[in-house]
Amino acid sequence: MADFSNNIVNQRFRTLYDELYRQGHIRGKSDIAEKLGTYNHVINSILKGQRNITIEQLSKLFEHYQANANYLFGLSNKMFLKGAPGAGSIPTLSIDAPSFAGRQNIVLVPDRAMAGYALQHQDADFLDGLQHFSIPNLEGELIAFEISGDSMMPTITNGDLVVCESLERGSPLRDNQVYVIVTDVVVAKRIQQIREGNRVAGLRLISDNGVVYKPYEVELEEVRQILRVKCRLTSHAIG
Repeated sequence: MADFSNNIVNQRFRTLYDELYRQGHIRGKSDIAEKLGTYNHVINSILKGQRNITIEQLSKLFEHYQANANYLFGLSNKMFLKGAPGAGSIPTLSIDAPSFAGRQNIVLVPDRAMAGYALQHQDADFLDGLQHFSIPNLEGELIAFEISGDSMMPTITNGDLVVCESLERGSPLRDNQVYVIVTDVVVAKRIQQIREGNRVAGLRLISDNGVVYKPYEVELEEVRQILRVKCRLTSHAIG
């Protein structure tokens, strides 16, 4: 069997894999295999130096984990591009408390108001009755949702706020990015678009805690609102 362990790209991939695992962005070979469109045994063979990682797999590695191509090819020691590594990572602000002074452009939807928001998200009186706050450098009319539960761990933890901007119906979406989807409930999930011909017919909603929470699908007609997650606010320490 050929030995590919001296290939610099394979060597750097092993190091990057170990770092993603150390930081908790992947739980094992199955996570990264899914994102790279391959199988566990293929990742295992690459890590063992028994085969080369392909160009297509590298392209998906760059897309999903913000890996630095120059690092993989031995031209830089910077492993990741700006932003935290991790599939479709969300910019994170560590906060003690948001500001409730000054211009208050962010509507806060606490966990207890989620059901009401699903029914009344277009009702100005309902939104005006919720608490508002502001964060430096976050402009525009935004909505922050309090996340309850562990379905999106480690990307989003219980008690985090995700700050979102509402999208017009028909706006382009990016697969594998995190959105807040409003149907008869409000959830934060990664999405994959389900196409029928040239049109999007539905969405597959995916939890990052995939061991416990399985993907499910919703028809586009069921979706009342889609919001793009701009950042998360957390009181947890960032490693």
